[in-house]
Amino acid sequence: MQDPYEILGVKKDATEAQIRSAYRKLAKQHHPDLNPGKSDAEERFKAISGAYGLLSDADKRARFDRGEIDASGAERPQQRRYYRDFADQPDGKYRADSGFDQDDLASMFAQAFGERRGRRFAGRGDDAHYALRVSFLDAANGGVQRLTLPDGRTLDVNIPAGLRDGQMLRLGGQGLPGSEGEPAGDALIEVSVAPHPYFRREGDDIIVTLPVTIKEAVVGAKIEVPTIKGAVSLNIPPHSTEATRLRLKGRGIGAGHQFVELKIVMPGEAEPELAEFLEKWAPRHPYNPRKGMASS
Repeated sequence: MQDPYEILGVKKDATEAQIRSAYRKLAKQHHPDLNPGKSDAEERFKAISGAYGLLSDADKRARFDRGEIDASGAERPQQRRYYRDFADQPDGKYRADSGFDQDDLASMFAQAFGERRGRRFAGRGDDAHYALRVSFLDAANGGVQRLTLPDGRTLDVNIPAGLRDGQMLRLGGQGLPGSEGEPAGDALIEVSVAPHPYFRREGDDIIVTLPVTIKEAVVGAKIEVPTIKGAVSLNIPPHSTEATRLRLKGRGIGAGHQFVELKIVMPGEAEPELAEFLEKWAPRHPYNPRKGMASS
């Protein structure tokens, strides 16, 4: 079984932050949802999740480093030494012909003191770590998204409104099964939020850059603007510029707002009438938009 440090590509003295960063990068790269039909990606993702599950648990990591458990988290058989082991030593104080069977003595001590080496105590199951990518709008508004696990099972994950990139969700009892009837562990799901073509988030505010024509910017207009909850009407005031920033109150996340930044877009094809007008046009209030720029 491959070493978990090698799977994540980190050194044995890596910090928790380094291990978490390596896991996030690899999980996003090999997630089955992003590699449909690629069985090798699914197996790789399963190995990555298992390695992170072990190394992110401080107790398990320490036990693995000491050789007490293997890369799957299973107990390693502990090596027992009996008195006869010393009989072959030049200075051994005990001899194999000492008149009693050392195996029987070891068995007697095991029964007397309840030897438990090589056994795993019954207890709650381990937590399982997964990665889930959600759309920008689902993260903003909330929803339900199905997560496909490496073993083929699926989980319906409730996405709370306002979810942030990198946030961890916990699903109780959806982790690895417990032993001897004990409850299962939890599923820990790290969420990454996909970028949106025109929305971006600043705290609980939503920012959108809105293309407008020269006419709409100069004379004003009433136009539709997309928001995270659907399109609304917005009045563009006359004499707007690209420095104009308009607010749609309460159209952000929670108590946040949406801010509209204008972008003046020139016509895609030649407009002879516009060109003729501008050639003859003289502004009533002449201005230099480059005033203050240093000369080269």
